[in-house]
Amino acid sequence: MTDEVGVERVGKGITRLTLPLGSSLDAVRAKIIETLADTERVEILVDPDDATGQRNALMSGLRREGLLRGFVDGADRFLYARLASDDPPERGDGFRALLNSYLPRKRAITQMLIRDRDGRVLLCQLTYKQDWDLPGGVVEVGESPRDAAAREVEEELALTIPTGELLLTDWLPPWRGWDDAVCLVWDGGAHDASILDRVVKQAREIKDVRFCTPEEVHELATDFTARRVAAALGRVDGQGSAYTESGRSE
Repeated sequence: MTDEVGVERVGKGITRLTLPLGSSLDAVRAKIIETLADTERVEILVDPDDATGQRNALMSGLRREGLLRGFVDGADRFLYARLASDDPPERGDGFRALLNSYLPRKRAITQMLIRDRDGRVLLCQLTYKQDWDLPGGVVEVGESPRDAAAREVEEELALTIPTGELLLTDWLPPWRGWDDAVCLVWDGGAHDASILDRVVKQAREIKDVRFCTPEEVHELATDFTARRVAAALGRVDGQGSAYTESGRSE
């Protein structure tokens, strides 16, 4: 075992360190401080199975920037880096940024439940999948989920509908290459069916849009989407759980 940390210039102002297996935290910290004196960026690659290396990188103030798949001889590596301009990790802002770089993140999806006077639900036929779904989409970084629901409806359908109360929080487990996510369903209120006359479909995403009965929802949507719609409809009347997992309350 050795504490000798390898140093390699990999670009202008960029230095990559190589940590021998079992490198001590003191050795890693010392080399990072020394290297930052004459470079703008220090980075290291860490094997996802090397828990000690990951801990040493973080405790040395290097932020985790992502996973490089197949980067070293076909093997994955986590990329950690620190800029000379970063706040020191022992300070409040620097410490929070460090934690933010590696704490788990979860995708948020926001949807709106829009009904007509007969209790039918507005569904969209999407261009990128076979089944129908509620209008909505992914919440952008730094965006309010409530604002995102109204934005998505306006972008997809050219309808300006205020976002009402939160009806349902539905957890979506990992599925066919997608990571898990949290889907928030908001009340879009009840409207005259003629609202469809004002719809301007976003051609890139929306093939068709219509009001559907609960039976039609089950015919057109996936099972988990139909369960979510049913659960959200129940919440309009104050029935059922406000939290589901894949549309199921148990």
